[in-house]
Amino acid sequence: MKFRKREYEGHKGKNWMSAMGILFIVMASIIALRNLYFVTTNYSFGFYLDNYVNDRVTNEKFVIAMIIAGAVLLWWGYFKKKEDYGPPDAHERRRFYYDK
Repeated sequence: MKFRKREYEGHKGKNWMSAMGILFIVMASIIALRNLYFVTTNYSFGFYLDNYVNDRVTNEKFVIAMIIAGAVLLWWGYFKKKEDYGPPDAHERRRFYYDK
């Protein structure tokens, strides 16, 4: 099987930081919704909200930390400045298809 080169020029590298940021935010929302369902079936909605502001370490505080970490990863992935160290080396030429 022969792989074809990409025909378009505008290919950027894979942005794994943005992908991890989205993954963190999605997982935090799943955990928050799961906690909302399980807590409100036995207790009130106020008890659920109290877990965000009480002084104990709870799962809801990890949700807040995951959302903040996901937002930082998203910001870093989109706005990270790539330093230009001169012409591409052999690895960058193969990876980004500089020589055609």
